[in-house]
This record gives sequence, structure tokens and C-alpha cells, in this order.
Amino acid sequence: MSLTVAIQMDPIESVDINGDSTFVLALEAQARRHSLYHYGPGDLSYRDGKVTARARALSVRRELGNHHSLGAEEVIDLSQMDVVLMRQDPPFDMSYITATHLLEKIHPKTLVVNDPASVRNAPEKIFVTQFEGVLPPTLISSDINEMKAFREEHKDIIVKPLYGNGGAGVFHLKPEDENLTVVHELFTQFYREPMIVQKYLPEVRKGDKRIILVDGEPVGAINRVPQEGESRSNMHVGGKAVKSDLTPREEELCEIIGPSLKEQGLIFVGIDVIGDYLTEINVTSPTGLQEINRYDDVKLEANIWDCIEAKIG
Repeated sequence: MSLTVAIQMDPIESVDINGDSTFVLALEAQARRHSLYHYGPGDLSYRDGKVTARARALSVRRELGNHHSLGAEEVIDLSQMDVVLMRQDPPFDMSYITATHLLEKIHPKTLVVNDPASVRNAPEKIFVTQFEGVLPPTLISSDINEMKAFREEHKDIIVKPLYGNGGAGVFHLKPEDENLTVVHELFTQFYREPMIVQKYLPEVRKGDKRIILVDGEPVGAINRVPQEGESRSNMHVGGKAVKSDLTPREEELCEIIGPSLKEQGLIFVGIDVIGDYLTEINVTSPTGLQEINRYDDVKLEANIWDCIEAKIG
């Protein structure tokens, strides 16, 4: 099977070829003799019923400083593609939402991964609220009085943007910290959306586990351990990747959410687990493939392409 694949992503020039999941998805597609095109979300257009992108043919290779080649710019009709990988990084803003509306017009004739309507309806910190018994104590609100009451109950809390990503804007407020009102003022100045407040989980010091699910089934995991004195475990803020297997509780969490992911066409998903709790379901641009591959001697991008090809075939 030879497919035409358009990849909607951030600039290919700047990717980390030893860490980027989209890069290895492109490598695997190329190895399977699929034809690749690259374009950015700003290159997406709708005109007279047709969704197009100003794209370039793409080839990739694992060579530092020479990892890609792009052909001449051309306008492609995305309805004529077999697959579109929607892989640009958040923020999950109106630009992101608009892209899901446009791509929804070509799906499922063109298989969009992940399903754009489901991506739009599954913001990562809200989607998890659909499942009972998986979240730590959580408040979503802009009301400072609600936030104060939540803190009075749980003492040690985390405050973060509802639509943030990558650990940006995450505050750990200990019981003696006097900055809750200041943080609230800061958030309401820069964001129109509510904040998410959660009970602080001390288990985060042992790591924040990223589990990859393909079509609702867990296929691998990596534990991300924060630096000393840091409550965030994200890799780009210094988190360290550590080999990890799934605990019985983590398997249970995957069983709870897996059928819904499969039903909604969310083929490639990364979930975050701290202790016994699920904190996020990442459906926009999940990462972690290369780290898990290295520790477990697997090739998770092959699992994803096997799934995509089965759905098309």
C-alpha cells in the first residue's frame, strides 16, 4: 500500500530529530514508500468548498543538520490525500480550533489523524473530566472565592492554565504561600479562560508517567522525573526520562479510557499519570515515541502506521 500523506506541523527545520515524534512518524511513512508533503497550519485554506494547503513534497533522514529536503511549493487539494497528520503543537487556541473545522470537511474520505472533531471536543485538561474516578481533586474556575475554598480544603495545590502546554505557567502553591491572589490576577490578565486547580500530588517527585495509546490500547510508557526542586517533569524544562512499565492502576486507567479513544477516532494519544491519577489526555500533538523506543527497543511509530493502514485498507 502506497499512500499520499500530508503532515500539518510546525517548521520541519527546527525539529529535534532525536526527540520529535512527528519526525519518526515521517521516517516510518517514508520507509513504507508513502509520499509525504509538509505544510504549516498557516498554509491551510478553504475556498469554494475545497480545502487546500500550500505544501511541499518532503523527504527525511536521520542526519543532524541535514534531516530534510523540501520540494517546490504547490497547492494541494487535501481531499485527494489519503492521510493528513495534524501534528502542530498547541496552544489550543482559536487558530487550532479553526484548523479542526477545516480538516473536518475532508475527514473521513481523507483520514485525518487524529479525528479533527474529536480533537476539538477533547481539550486535554477537560477531556479527562468525562471519566469518573481518574482525576485528582480538581477545580476548573475563574472565581477566586472558589479557588480559596479549594485551597482551604486541600492546602497544597497546583494552579495552571486550562489550555496551556509544556509545563508553561504552572504554579505550585504550598499552604504557607501568600501568592494565590497574585497568581489569579496574573492569569485573568493574560487569559480569558478559567484556570485549573488541582491538589498537589507529592508522587510527582517520583515522576510523571507518559503512556502512549494507539487506537485505545497502551503500547508503551516512559517515566519523566523532575529535577531537584522542580515540580514540573516536562523534558524541555529539565525532566529526565526513565524506563518504566505499567502498574496495575495504570493498566486500569487505560482500560477506562481506551474504548472512548477508539470510538472517537483518537488513534495516537499520550496520557499523563501521577501516582494513581490521570492528569491529562493529550490528543493534539502527543510526544514520547523516541524515548520509549530507546528504552524498550520498540518502534511505536510502526504501531501507529499499522493502525492507519488497517483503517484505510
